[in-house]
Amino acid sequence: MFSFEAEATLVLWLYFMRPLVVAPAITLKSRSYCQEHSTEEGKEEKKIVDSAKDRSKIIPVEVSIQYLQSSAYKTTYGGDPVWKQYRRNHLGQIPPRKTRKRCIRQDMISTGNPCPICRDEYLVLHPKNIELLKQFISPHTGAILSYQLTGLCQRRHIELEVAIMQAKDMGLITFDLPFQKYDYSEYVDVRKLQ
Repeated sequence: MFSFEAEATLVLWLYFMRPLVVAPAITLKSRSYCQEHSTEEGKEEKKIVDSAKDRSKIIPVEVSIQYLQSSAYKTTYGGDPVWKQYRRNHLGQIPPRKTRKRCIRQDMISTGNPCPICRDEYLVLHPKNIELLKQFISPHTGAILSYQLTGLCQRRHIELEVAIMQAKDMGLITFDLPFQKYDYSEYVDVRKLQ
C-alpha cells in the first residue's frame, strides 16, 4: 500500500520524468496514470483518468437487467424511479427549458452533475430492459415523460424514445389504442347491403 507522501512523490516523479517513463500504465488507488502518444509532435503526454468518470466499458443488457433486480439497486434508489431523486444544477432561480445536450464526451463524464442514466453506468437503455423503460412512461396516459421532468440529457432522451418505440414494436410493452367508431353509411350504400 502506498502512503499519501509516496503517491505524491510518484506523481511528481511521473510529471518531471515523463519522456523517460516506459511503463504504459500505473494504477494508484482510484486514478490511473497512463500515456498517450500524440502523432503531431511525437511527444508523449500524461493523462490522468478517473475511473469513476470513465464510460468506455460497454455493459451488456443482461447485466443491467440483473442490476435492476439486485439489492444494490434497491438500496440506491429504493422504490422510486431512477429520475425521482435527481435534481438539476443550474444558474439562477428559473431552470432552462432544455437539458444539456450530452453528459458523456469522449467516453468520459464531462459534467459535474450528469443525468440519471449517465451517472449510473449499469443503467442501459435497451428494448429488452423493460423495467427501466417503464419508469419513464406515465402510468396514467402511457406517454413518455418529458426530459424537463426526468432531467435526462438530450442524447439519452432520444435513446429512451427509440428504445420505447422498439419495445412497443416487439410487443414487450403493452399500450392502448383508442377505439374509434366509424359511420359506414358514409362509405357504403346501406340499401345495397340489405
